[in-house]
Order: sequence, then structure tokens, then C-alpha cells
Amino acid sequence: MTDSPVALITGGGSGIGAAAARQLLDAGHRVAVTGRGEARLRGFAEELGHPEGLLTIVGDASDYEQIKGAVETTLKEFGRLDTVVANAGIATHDTVAEGDPAGWPEMILTNVLGPALLIRASIDALKETRGRIVLVGSVAGFVHTPGNIYGATKWALTGLAENTRREVTEWGVGVTLIAPGRVETPFWDSYGSLPPGQLLTAGQLADSIVWAIRQPHGVDVNTVVIRPIGQPN
Repeated sequence: MTDSPVALITGGGSGIGAAAARQLLDAGHRVAVTGRGEARLRGFAEELGHPEGLLTIVGDASDYEQIKGAVETTLKEFGRLDTVVANAGIATHDTVAEGDPAGWPEMILTNVLGPALLIRASIDALKETRGRIVLVGSVAGFVHTPGNIYGATKWALTGLAENTRREVTEWGVGVTLIAPGRVETPFWDSYGSLPPGQLLTAGQLADSIVWAIRQPHGVDVNTVVIRPIGQPN
């Protein structure tokens, strides 16, 4: 396994990140996952049977020293880094005119600053492998909805993806923005129930992430928007 590709996934202990980690491990990759909850990461590793190619790292995606430490730990353990997946994200599910501003700084730091910090911390290693940056955005970053602060963070991520691509493409590094519609994940926990209608599964989103990662060298898939059938916006 010493020559197998290596991916680092933020927010990888549950939902889309965990599903992507599973699929990459099954495909022969080595995978490091980060998250703020040690118990969740430990449970994820136990669920998978503590595979040799899995590394779990407790850390906050919006803290540069911690995310830089995660990159360094991954390189020390596996010797290379081929892909980073900026998956960590949170939502306050409120609006600019009626919401509670107390939760907005954490959401903005996690959803916007976090991916930028991951790119900054990993770019030197990705240059060496001519690797790929995957940013998990949202259709909320393409479609305006009334007062949606979460959507504004995803619009910022949409811009970050293209701005990053324009800088790193000359170094042979690819950038893919995966923008899902409604997905059945812990994202909806604070609502108390899932939204009505058909939802994508975390596994279906992971299919797209892994597909982008496994593109041949020289091919750069940049933006993938995925909705469940029946979601009009």
C-alpha cells in the first residue's frame, strides 16, 4: 500500500465525508479523516474494523494550525497526499433578517475559511503529486433563496473553487466543486425531520466525489451539480 493514493477528508466521520472515505478505502486508497468529535471518529474507525489504510485525526477545519497539523500528520503517516476533500460544513438554518447572529461566525469560518485553509495547508504536497482539490458545496451556492446565510457561504465556496482552479491549474493540480441538492445526512438533524420528497443519499454523493478523484491525469472536472429527481430549485 505504500504507493497507493492518499486522500484527506475534513468532516469525514459521518455523512458524505464518511461515505467518500469508505468508497476510497474500498478502491485501494489510503484515507485520513478529520473531525471535531473524537468519539465520532473512533466509532467510524470501529465500524470499518480499523483498516490499515485509515487514519483519524481530531481537529477543527476552521483552525489553520490544526488543519496544517492534519496535513503534516497525513504526510508523516502515508508519505504523500494526492487529494484533499473540503467536506466539513455546518448550517444555522436561519435568515439574515430574522435569524440569530450568534451562530453565523462559526458557520462562516467552517464553510468558507475552512476550505481556503485546507487548500493553503496542502497545496505544496498536491503540487508534488499533481493531485486534486475537491470542495463540497451546495446548489444553495447557485440558487438564491430568501435571506439564506448558509447559501451565502456556499456562494462564496463556488467562487473559491473557480478562483483556486485558475491559480493551481498551472501546477497540474485539479479542482472539483461538488454541489449537491437535498441529501439525507445529519445536516437536517436540527430540523427534527428530513425535508419532504426524494433525497440523495450520502453514498450517491460519494460516488461523484470518487469519480472526480479517479479521473486520469490531465483531466480536470470542475463543477458537478447534483439534485435528486423532483427538486426543482
